[in-house]
Amino acid sequence: MENPDCDIDSGTCQPVGAGSGQNRVQELRAGRELIYIGDPMCSWCWGIAPALKQLRDYCQSQHIPFRVVVGGLRPGGGDAWSGEFRQFLARHWQEISKLTGQPFSYGILNWESFDYDTEPACRSVVAARPLLDGAELDFFSAVQSKFYVQNEDPKLHGFYRGICEEFKLDFGEFVRRFNSDDVKASTLGEFELSRSWGVSGFPSVLLQVDERLTTIATGFSTFERMQAAIHSAISNSA
Repeated sequence: MENPDCDIDSGTCQPVGAGSGQNRVQELRAGRELIYIGDPMCSWCWGIAPALKQLRDYCQSQHIPFRVVVGGLRPGGGDAWSGEFRQFLARHWQEISKLTGQPFSYGILNWESFDYDTEPACRSVVAARPLLDGAELDFFSAVQSKFYVQNEDPKLHGFYRGICEEFKLDFGEFVRRFNSDDVKASTLGEFELSRSWGVSGFPSVLLQVDERLTTIATGFSTFERMQAAIHSAISNSA
């Protein structure tokens, strides 16, 4: 099975309803900011996770704010949980693991049914954001690990209990926010925002300087390549 949503050559997963590139200045903040657009259930986003943590730490050392925007790979689900789809996932995850060294478990592919709806995992990041005191990317990565390595279901409240304990978050408050209409609306708003910027694949990294966006990476990249692209973009904006 060839799945157009994920591509091994470019290192991208394509979201449903990718944007056209119009209105790219929407909701940009003054000054400089690095913006990471991804989805915790995007396999290439898991592949790039270590490099992104390096990039986040580098940005902190350079006093460049680092922002996470959830993009929504498969909000509402997508492909039927067929043998063909599971075979595609197994092959794709094996390829990513070989290229990046990131661990994957495959027990979930033996489940009789699973709804690959990525909206709840994205929503968990939005729900936790104001409670995290800057550890948003680490929370995002913890959700990724629990799905890809422990093969648990991010649509279930219990999935997040241990993660909330790890980050010392009140689990009841997290669940309240996770279930709230406001957080659901904010999550959908971030999906729409990424599409308005023309983001057509995850992971994507953009550098914003005032009202200008420069693409630092679309698809899998190394920390070194992304760091060099940031230097170049800042030099060209001077």
